[in-house]
Amino acid sequence: MGDQQLRIDRLAEPMRAPVTQYAALLRDLGGSNAESLTLFGAIAAGTFDATRHTVSNVLVLERVDLNLLKRIAEHGAKLGKARISAPLIMTDAYIKSSLDTFPLELIEIQQMHATVFGPDPFTDLSFADEHVRLQCERESKSLLIGLRQGLLAAAGRDKVLEAVELDIGTALVRTMRGMLWLKGQKDAKKATEVVTEIEKAADRQLPGIRASLDTSAEHGWQQFERLYQDVEALAELANA
Repeated sequence: MGDQQLRIDRLAEPMRAPVTQYAALLRDLGGSNAESLTLFGAIAAGTFDATRHTVSNVLVLERVDLNLLKRIAEHGAKLGKARISAPLIMTDAYIKSSLDTFPLELIEIQQMHATVFGPDPFTDLSFADEHVRLQCERESKSLLIGLRQGLLAAAGRDKVLEAVELDIGTALVRTMRGMLWLKGQKDAKKATEVVTEIEKAADRQLPGIRASLDTSAEHGWQQFERLYQDVEALAELANA
């Protein structure tokens, strides 16, 4: 099949068939407009758990076509059952013009990705330190604001606080990855490894952040307080 051969050898065996079917669907619907499909996150890192994760992915198009997106959306329910998230839609030009705007998101994809078909649009990307640092500062401050607003919206309900704690995890890890990137640690790391390295840099333990990444941990007011204190420390480190 030449360049039409799917590159799925890095994927966990149970997900190879769903991803193959998904790729075939995108090629069928998109035709030559569908330039590449890249998976990222747990599915590419070898830590995918179908009971907790969905397949994060980027579909790069030659041009954005809303009718194509509508046709893909019609398969959303079926894809959801297969544990496949709706694709992030990008173009090559969009990626290249976003290196200064969304460096943390693109670094996250670059560090842990597997391109299933088409050219790999992420491996050769390069980022400027000042752009990464600026987004780290912005994200850490935004996380603090989000925690404050979440506490007010919870109106004393611990269950809502629990949801706020768990929802912040992805953004936390992304920001910490960027902070490590600035320190020269540009290799892919698991979330727990990222926290360990940030603890070394901050010279303090981050139990609140660790708990926010653990769905089995206890969550409530005390844990929320610890998380807020940890994110404050993170914001200070990002602004140093």
